[in-house]
Amino acid sequence: MRLLPAGLTAAAITLMVSPIRSLPPDSEKAPEFIVTAAPVYKSLAELSGQERFPRGAQLLLVHAGKTEPLVSGFAASADANVSFDGETVLFAGKKSEGDPWQLWELTLKDRTVRKVTDTSTDAERPFYLPGGRVVWAQRTAAGFQLQSSDDGRPAPRFLNPTAGPGILPLTYSGTNAFPTDVLRDGRILFEAGFPLGQGTTPEMFLVYADGSGVESVRCDHGRSRWGGTQLASGDVVFTHGASLARFTSAMAHEEQVPAPRGEYAGAIAGSASGAWLLSARADTNARFAIKIWNPGAAKMGTILAMGGDDLVEPVLVAPRTRPNRHPSGLHPWDYANLLALDARVSREGDLRGKPVSVRLAVQDAKGRVVSMGTAPVENDGSFFIKVPVDRPIRFELLDFKGAVLRQERGWFWARGGEQRICVGCHAGPERASENRVPDVLMRTTEPVDLTGTKAVAAARGGN
Repeated sequence: MRLLPAGLTAAAITLMVSPIRSLPPDSEKAPEFIVTAAPVYKSLAELSGQERFPRGAQLLLVHAGKTEPLVSGFAASADANVSFDGETVLFAGKKSEGDPWQLWELTLKDRTVRKVTDTSTDAERPFYLPGGRVVWAQRTAAGFQLQSSDDGRPAPRFLNPTAGPGILPLTYSGTNAFPTDVLRDGRILFEAGFPLGQGTTPEMFLVYADGSGVESVRCDHGRSRWGGTQLASGDVVFTHGASLARFTSAMAHEEQVPAPRGEYAGAIAGSASGAWLLSARADTNARFAIKIWNPGAAKMGTILAMGGDDLVEPVLVAPRTRPNRHPSGLHPWDYANLLALDARVSREGDLRGKPVSVRLAVQDAKGRVVSMGTAPVENDGSFFIKVPVDRPIRFELLDFKGAVLRQERGWFWARGGEQRICVGCHAGPERASENRVPDVLMRTTEPVDLTGTKAVAAARGGN
């Protein structure tokens, strides 16, 4: 794969405006937005590595009750994301029908288009990141994986070379991961199957822009949820399919959004007036249309509907708040340090015995589970270990007989140089740690090495 710098991109493509369509009266109440129109839309197909738009798609620009194609000269276009200043649009496109999806950027002022990526496989769902970078879903042998790179423009000065410039994989779960938004704190919101790395229930996760700190948004797992977007309020709204819900910073679990009955495609856009733009339909036999809704109202108004197409992923064309830029703390190391403050703490309740040790498991390149050994767990539940990086890992708590007391259901990963602390074993990201020094650090500040490097060195006659 190679990134195309701005000075070496494809020639400008001038938009050829097709005949405009008249829209319902409610459309004049809506702000300018971009939407993806597709004759066939397969919701959640990306989580099984499939094509969401198997018969192609087209981006439409909607303004003041009229609609027109956003770009011309493309066999397909989808996944619009408007820049923070509101002047450019990232999107996924195919110049020819047989091409893989690639990332492109449109300048709204003069409608010129430049190619951002050049890959042999599909590059989809791009988002702008602060600091002159972009993130997207790249099709790989392991399914869709999040990747990041500079945007092809003159590169700014990066805070840490491990976070750029150049192409950086962000997910290492061995399963499909698909971005849905970039939050204002700089973290990337993405969807994948739960448990992460082996499950099939759609769930939402977070990761920093350098691939570190991966975690669930909330730990009240169970129902399928996807299509998450952060509104100006800071709430993350998403869909269960037949209903809507939200995460707020003050709550450790989701809150239902009382909305009219229907089926929702996710990717909600909140306007400056407080109204929401949604992709919804009455039932599975209908087409998705773009609706406008004031939260709390009994009904939604229709902005745009097409009998032969599903309309999904509405995106406002307007400046917006630039997310915080994540100052990466990574280092070019082949290990990470993980500190558990109290592995006994869990949302799943008390353990049936006392944990004496923790066992680390990893997946090798072929997906096989390999044990990397054990480390002691202190009386207060704390442990401190060194782990291999950029590989799926998980823990098992063992009693004095070596029986498993609790194990992680899914997988996560650590990046090189990551120094990570967890409160407990699946305690939930909303739980704060106690103000005390854990017993393991009172005993030693040297982590137990579970990277496997000592065993390899010993086998080779090293120290």
